[in-house]
Amino acid sequence: MMESTTLSRKEQVIRSAAQLFREKGYAASSMRDLAQKLGIEAASLYSHIKSKEEILQSLCFDMATEFRKSLQEVESKKVSASEKLKLGIIGHIQVMAKDLVASAVFMNEHRHLSQPYLRDFLLLRINYINRFKDIIEEGINKGEFKENIDKKLAVMTLFSSLNWMPMWYDPHSNIMPADIGQQLADMLVTGLKK
Repeated sequence: MMESTTLSRKEQVIRSAAQLFREKGYAASSMRDLAQKLGIEAASLYSHIKSKEEILQSLCFDMATEFRKSLQEVESKKVSASEKLKLGIIGHIQVMAKDLVASAVFMNEHRHLSQPYLRDFLLLRINYINRFKDIIEEGINKGEFKENIDKKLAVMTLFSSLNWMPMWYDPHSNIMPADIGQQLADMLVTGLKK
């Protein structure tokens, strides 16, 4: 994470808001709470952002972009489906580990987006999940994975395992995100193999 001195004031507001949303939840966090956390007047916040929801939109859609970029890199590789799935898992973990606070907000607070942003966000998420499902289907079709796998169950199990990381991972521990991703990938992909 960058030092706050290198962040623009708007980025500082968004980072502080992410911490506040993670601690208190989006609904329980007010602009007054955010101003207090930043040590400024509530009115001055509006020179940097329009609303609390603008911050949530920024956090959710910026994270979605990072997840998509990571998966696009994996999909472009000329490797087996099982290797693609492993790399996709590792990439997912690494994106989350880059910003655990924003990841937690992304996973837990997106439901507070108003329409049409919530619909757009959910469509992005469904597309992302379906692309993992496509990798699993590719593995089944190429004989790498068991034929009788329920693809929806497999992909939901995968994301249920991965998306808890912001809740338990300690960035000060000796285990690196890539190592966590590799271990999870080994466990999860092994269960699909023939």
